[in-house]
Amino acid sequence: MKKPFEVSSPYAPSGDQPQAIDILSNSILENNQYQTLLGVTGSGKTYTMAKIIEKVQKPTLIMTHNKTLAAQLYSEFKSFFPNNRVEYFISYYDYYQPEAYIPRQDLFIEKDSSINDELERLRLSATASLLSHEDVIVIASVSANYGLGSPDEYKQVIQYLSVGENYNQKKLLLRLVEMGYKRDDKFFDRAKFRVNGEAIDIYPAYSDEEALRVEFFGDEVEQIYTFHPLTNKKIKNLKEVTIYASSQFIVSQEKLALAVKSIEEELGNRLEFYAKEGRWIEHNRLKQRVEFDLEMIEGTGMCKGIENYSRHLTGKKEGETPFSLLDYFESINKDYLLIVDESHVSLSQFRGMYAGDRSRKEVLVEYGFRLPSALDNRPLMFDEYITKAPHFLFVSATPNELELNISASIAHQVVRPTGLLDPEIEVIDSTNQVEDLYDRMKSVIQRNERVLITVLTKKMAEELATYYNDLGLKVKYMHSDLDSIERNQIIRGLRVGEFDILIGINLLREGLDLPEVSLVAILDADKEGFLRSTTSLIQTAGRGARNLNGKVLMYAKRITKSMKETIDITSERRLKQIEYNKLHNITPKSTIRELDINLKTVEDEIVASKLAKLDKMPKKEREKLVNELKAKMLEASKKLEFEEAVRLRDEIAKIRKM
Repeated sequence: MKKPFEVSSPYAPSGDQPQAIDILSNSILENNQYQTLLGVTGSGKTYTMAKIIEKVQKPTLIMTHNKTLAAQLYSEFKSFFPNNRVEYFISYYDYYQPEAYIPRQDLFIEKDSSINDELERLRLSATASLLSHEDVIVIASVSANYGLGSPDEYKQVIQYLSVGENYNQKKLLLRLVEMGYKRDDKFFDRAKFRVNGEAIDIYPAYSDEEALRVEFFGDEVEQIYTFHPLTNKKIKNLKEVTIYASSQFIVSQEKLALAVKSIEEELGNRLEFYAKEGRWIEHNRLKQRVEFDLEMIEGTGMCKGIENYSRHLTGKKEGETPFSLLDYFESINKDYLLIVDESHVSLSQFRGMYAGDRSRKEVLVEYGFRLPSALDNRPLMFDEYITKAPHFLFVSATPNELELNISASIAHQVVRPTGLLDPEIEVIDSTNQVEDLYDRMKSVIQRNERVLITVLTKKMAEELATYYNDLGLKVKYMHSDLDSIERNQIIRGLRVGEFDILIGINLLREGLDLPEVSLVAILDADKEGFLRSTTSLIQTAGRGARNLNGKVLMYAKRITKSMKETIDITSERRLKQIEYNKLHNITPKSTIRELDINLKTVEDEIVASKLAKLDKMPKKEREKLVNELKAKMLEASKKLEFEEAVRLRDEIAKIRKM
């Protein structure tokens, strides 16, 4: 029986939410492919999205353009749908350097990456849930557009077990190995199994903190139950269970044999091409590399960079659209919903993914580092993406012409249920902008409220932070050089009052929910361009729309077209909100967001999970963790964050004692 999507919330739709929910839900149920929600900051777009899912009752993929927003949405939708399956699908790399070749320097850059085990588990949990349940909501980043293995093949490489049925234990163990699981009787962790007499313990690659124990009497399964792998405490009895493979790229032995033959055939053709051209360096380079990969694939079923052979493994034809997470949705229900959050940025980013990936790989293929089939290990082209899902919902405060032009229905969500007005905008001469802002910020900080400052360059962000810190203010900066964990820690620090002022470039624009911020300062607002376009200015101003005292300062020598449009749109929205408040007798009040709901990120949980498993980590894993923490400690020292450095030092000492 299908479990219905049901929103759990103490609030009922209000403001513009009821009409937006009705318009968009009806449009989706009428089988329209495209619709847009134009919702201002603070109007409750996330809640509206949740109510639309509840009304249309369709499996839903929610995509956004960065990991910080994805983590925030994941937390919010977990709280909205506690009885449904909310999953998280972002890139599983802590660090990723793709392989590349620079011909003019004859420099080959080897692929280098660090896979985050917890993020890999969450990805596997998402695909496993999609193939076994229908009440699934997946929060994803751009990673959802990249190639995956075939969902049909992934469904076939499973092991079903049922109490009372007979299974040959030896064949079962071999099957687990085929599925990518490894036997390890000492260090029992995800994607591993162990044997203890008549019992087989299996730790599914996608499981959080539950392992499976299958107890036999001869060849008959006598009992199946889940248990906690650390304490061995029994959790729940099961009558049956389906175990999925440890990777989306796992294929059956028959498919693997066909793939090997296909790779060998392509290699032969490519070597013949190089021989005819007299390019023996490329000939020998490719021969050596692919033959080594083939040995690994035949021996272990895997090799480094196996995704480059995905066309052969999935049976796709040259140039055909690769499998992606969207195909996993199709495999359970062809009638699903795809929500693109912050669509004005997300769609542009999706559009640019293919070209960059293609240009890098074409060089690798040309110089014999990869077979031509590696070009088919790629993200979806924009035309493939934008037509793939049966229903799209674009969500943004500033949707682009594309979304508006193709949408059958557009719902405007301008009125805020809280009664909050769009912030007042004041234009100030930029001659002494740094000094003027210093004076204005002091009164804001005295009210225990926060300040966001947006500048045009990373260098200016760093220098301005240093300048204000020297004057006695508590300031930090945030830009693209910081990883997602650091960014989340900085946002948390701003909210809890560790510092009062955050300086950034364009990372401060979309989706960050910071109700403590009452002042947003835009320096050099008249420098027309991407960072000072109408869309950017509206989004930046929106960061101050969650606080009763919200105000935006635009420092400029003149009022540009983008500034004027932003001021006009904001003024119009203020008037509409004032009328609504009078009509419904609403007194505006600041948004309140519980800190642990909004900023308890997946990345924070990953760090904690690593430290929690110290006692069962092998020595090599502990050494690796020490090196990671040591690097973070040194980085904290360089930034003069000595409290963090001392904390990390104590963690390192604790691990070394073990």
